[in-house]
Amino acid sequence: MTTTRNAARASAARAAGTGERLEKKSRYDFVVVGGGPNGLGIAAYLSKWGFSVCMLEARPEIGGGAENTEPEPGFSIDPHASFFYGSMGPGPEQLELGKYGFRLSNSTGSASFTSDGRKTIIDNTGMFEGVAFEDLPKFVESLGGSSDGSKFFIEFMVNLQARVQELVRSIYWTPAYDHKWRIPKDELPESRIFKDIVPIWDDAYLDMSLYEFLNSFDLPDPMMCGALINAWGNGPHPYYKGMLIPAFGVGLLLGTTLPSPVGGMHALAHALARCTLAHGGKIFVNSPVSEIIVEDGRAVGVRVDDESVLEEKTIWANMAVIADTHVKQLPKLVSPGALTPDLTAKINDVSLKGGSLWVMNMLVNELPQFTQAPHLNQPGNMEPTVYVLNAETDKLLELMRDVQTFRTHPTELDHYGGLWFIVQGTHDRTRVRPGDGRHIIYHNLQVPAPEEHRDGPEAVNRARDEIVDNIKTVIRQYAPNMTDDKYDKIWVNTPYDSSMRNMAFVGGQWMGMRESEQEWGGNKPVPELARYRTPIDGLYLCHQTSHPGGLCLIAVPYNLMHILHEDYPEVAQSTPDWWYPSPYHISDADGRRGKSPGEFFA
Repeated sequence: MTTTRNAARASAARAAGTGERLEKKSRYDFVVVGGGPNGLGIAAYLSKWGFSVCMLEARPEIGGGAENTEPEPGFSIDPHASFFYGSMGPGPEQLELGKYGFRLSNSTGSASFTSDGRKTIIDNTGMFEGVAFEDLPKFVESLGGSSDGSKFFIEFMVNLQARVQELVRSIYWTPAYDHKWRIPKDELPESRIFKDIVPIWDDAYLDMSLYEFLNSFDLPDPMMCGALINAWGNGPHPYYKGMLIPAFGVGLLLGTTLPSPVGGMHALAHALARCTLAHGGKIFVNSPVSEIIVEDGRAVGVRVDDESVLEEKTIWANMAVIADTHVKQLPKLVSPGALTPDLTAKINDVSLKGGSLWVMNMLVNELPQFTQAPHLNQPGNMEPTVYVLNAETDKLLELMRDVQTFRTHPTELDHYGGLWFIVQGTHDRTRVRPGDGRHIIYHNLQVPAPEEHRDGPEAVNRARDEIVDNIKTVIRQYAPNMTDDKYDKIWVNTPYDSSMRNMAFVGGQWMGMRESEQEWGGNKPVPELARYRTPIDGLYLCHQTSHPGGLCLIAVPYNLMHILHEDYPEVAQSTPDWWYPSPYHISDADGRRGKSPGEFFA
């Protein structure tokens, strides 16, 4: 990078636009394209740091995947994301999101059921059907698992308790390492921490899938299936080789608490926006960017659509343009010829395989009464936030085969494995109309990405009624009270709907790519872009398709600040007391000198 040559020019231009009408100010230190969680996150970081920031969002509303709607007055639903995965990261503390109204509500507990009568119930204290964590061997054995076979896993989980935050921060809240440094996999910080936690280490773990790791412990199927669907639904695929640690880590981000912002996911967007505005940043909606302007190999600003609310249609960046847009949109946005044909081809070849999310919200006038656990949802007893039905590995495998091998949505009831549901009002009463007595149940199902479905991109839309009926039938098998009259309204957002609703949801989901070793860490989304930089000087990426990818983590903006800290003296020289870097970060200078994480990680 050669950004230091622009420091003097940026400093001289710092006050440009001061005193102008808001709509006509046309020069800022940083211009952020896109107002999803990551665009808002980097705008908040930079504004609080002391820089002038302009964030441009194409849609009428900020939030991207972190949005809520009220299709029925008083009932808030999630078209996309439903949980905040960043509670163990540095973002909420560093940005003081609590000061801007951000609150989390935790799950009341979960219940998993199998068709042969087995069940797992966990309350919000981590008790397994009344059995304390220390008595987990007894619980495992009661479900049909071998206490001897599970001994290793239980010891592993006990060792993990004191190091959960450390492990997940090493995975997600650390910039990816440049693949050219060729750091051995066993030297990566997450590998070293994981090695300390596992009672008896085997180098084979580094190349394992989550399924292979868990399968060696003879865990009961409800626990096994829950862990697998948790990983698949939230990113790293549980059957992909080499993805054990990220796939295990994603489950830790949720744990038994399943934290969700009070008021819904849009509360996260609002808190980040308030933080940005409180520190002088500017946010404009209805302002689609038509071009990222590149002059002499450098991003110098953006042009907004002629129909934008902004009077000035060209917004200049003193220091950098930051793109919170799907990486596959990059070639369409930058000035013609700014990217090499070779890199453009690599970006266009990024895989969208791996499944997409069918999102279904059900307004019900009665909660399920499960025959296997009749005490649930009764006055004075637990009302679980999460239900998992058909929590059986063989049924989950059938669903995976449908989606990834046959490239179709499930049609057989036995293929609807690991169906999970969230009762929004049990953990957050603001999501439902007070005193109404009705509930919102949120559900996700993996189906092929629109571009990958063997019957065309609209195939799932055509099968909407069939899939809804199948899901209702599965629910009725466990809760016979859930007849058709118990559903007042059902709202479905298919992957095709998501792609049309939100331009960043290429492939129909918030991941927008395949979570495998080929697109993870230093390889994600492509090696040249994995450290958030692009070959265009002054143009950076800050989107879910950057490392670590997916989920509402506020990890991408935190990680990007490390890179901006390296590239811009003005950022490094004005480092505030409230910001602290990842202890596992390696600068480019250190990486080129051959230093490894082991030299920083005692």
